[in-house]
This record gives sequence, structure tokens and C-alpha cells, in this order.
Amino acid sequence: MPILTLSTDIGQRDFLVGAIKGQFLSLDPALQVCDITHQLSQTNFPQAAYICGNAFRYFPAGTHHFILVNVFETPVTHLLVAKFNDQFITCPDNGLLTMITAEKPHEIVRIPAGGQRTLLELTQLAATAITRIIHRGGLAGEVAAGEIVEKYPLRPTYGPDWIEGQILFIDNFENVVINITQKEFNDHCKGRRFKIVFKRNEVIDTISDNYAAVPETEKLAWFNSAGYLEIALRNGNMAGLFGLQGFNEQMQQSGGSQSHNKWFYQTVRVFFE
Repeated sequence: MPILTLSTDIGQRDFLVGAIKGQFLSLDPALQVCDITHQLSQTNFPQAAYICGNAFRYFPAGTHHFILVNVFETPVTHLLVAKFNDQFITCPDNGLLTMITAEKPHEIVRIPAGGQRTLLELTQLAATAITRIIHRGGLAGEVAAGEIVEKYPLRPTYGPDWIEGQILFIDNFENVVINITQKEFNDHCKGRRFKIVFKRNEVIDTISDNYAAVPETEKLAWFNSAGYLEIALRNGNMAGLFGLQGFNEQMQQSGGSQSHNKWFYQTVRVFFE
């Protein structure tokens, strides 16, 4: 039974998510439609890549993932469908694909979408194309994409005795995920002592196994289920208390002193001794 996942920035306060599911199920009632999230940010592609990429890897081969983020930022002439890690990803041609895959997939086709005025007109075209690809068993017969918009994940920066990462994601409990993986941390740490520094003078110098490893309201750092460095307060709101913010593409591009001050609190630096 084929599987389709939905990930969007639409939210769930109106009818759109339900309507999109109905479009797919009208074409293939046997389709299993699964929600990843409908709370993605329009301007935070690293966040979308973190959420989608880490969810997708738990789905079986052949799964189709349909992602709608910032669809109408520019006129939409087509959508992309790519085969990656034996799964299929359909999304706008706005850089999100390579942000998720961290490379340009070898097999990419396009779904023509010129002249579609509304989201549901666009998703109807996508539903038709995706179900066709599912029934064919692959991308054979589709139009190759050619050049696409490419954006890539933020990577940490390094020095001999430090590594600096950016805030990828803040969850509902205001725990803060940094774009430093456990492997990157260990490779650079090499057994040395360390200090995780954020908001100028706040320090964590121990990696915990889980939230229960520290007393109530105490700061902690650990490597989460996705293998990324996470800083938190046990039963507290880390991001809100310390003024930490996730990456925002528009904020980064806006420039100015206000942008600079906000950008500082989007980074976390680890010093090794």
C-alpha cells in the first residue's frame, strides 16, 4: 500500500490540509496519507530540512513526501520531484530540496504548474503527477528538471579550539537544537574539556544522557534523538528565558545593527581546553 507524507507551512485552522488529502485520496483511495507537520516556517528552510529530513529516514523505501513551504514567494512555473535514498520528494523549486538532501539528487523531474492561481489548483496537479509516478513505480517518462534552485544546510564553523553552530530548531518546550552533530562534536573535542557558551556568558560544561540527569530548572546539553546538540532547561523554557532564536533567512539578509544583535543569539560556540 503506497505511503504519502505531507509537510506544510499551512497550519491546521482551515480546510486546506483536509482538502489536499481529499485530492490524493480521490485519485487513489488505497494511499496511506501521513502528516509530518503543518507548522513549518515560511522563512526558515534549515528548520524545515531538520524536521523533514529526520522524519523521512524512518519511512520505508518507496514513500512519497510532499512538502509545501513558501510556495508563492515567486511565480510558480513548476514543482520538483526527486528520488533520494529510495524515496521520493516533491516540493517547490525554491532551494528546499537540496536543503533537505544536502546534495543535488541524481534523478529530478519537474511538474509543470504555470497558470495555477490557487494552492489547491497547484496541489491538484501535484496529486495527479504523484499518483501517476506511484503507479508507474518511478520517474521514468517524466520531464527532467534541468537546472534547479540550490540551497544547502548551514554547517558549523571551526577553529583549532572552538566550534560554532547555529540554532536549527526550537521545539514546543523551547528546547534549542544546534546544527552540531555528535560526530562533529566528538571529532573536534578529541577528549578535551569543553564549555558550551551562549548569550555571552551562559556556560554548560557537561553532556548529559537525558533531561533527568540534572536538577529541576538546571541547564543541560545532550545529543537528541536526531544526533544533534541540544541545550535545554529541565522543566523550563530555554529559548524564552535566554532570548534565543532560530535561524531566519529574511533576518539574515536584512542587515543593520538590529539584525546583527539578533544574529548573535542565533549562534552557540563550544570552546575546547
